[in-house]
Amino acid sequence: MRTINEIKMLIAQKGTTLTAVADFLNKNSNRKYSLDTLSKRLRADTIRYSEMKLIAEALGMELIFKDK
Repeated sequence: MRTINEIKMLIAQKGTTLTAVADFLNKNSNRKYSLDTLSKRLRADTIRYSEMKLIAEALGMELIFKDK
């Protein structure tokens, strides 16, 4: 599954929007994010790990690596 689809699915499950996530990233990072910029980065799979951590935080989640 593509990154954007997974993130959109999680956003829907949490009852929020991609716009709200972009706003959270704006407030909690040193970069500027618009809905369009975030959407393009997700669609192109050029999102950074640090950005994914912030997205998880915006959704009240955390990224976890675990053994299979």
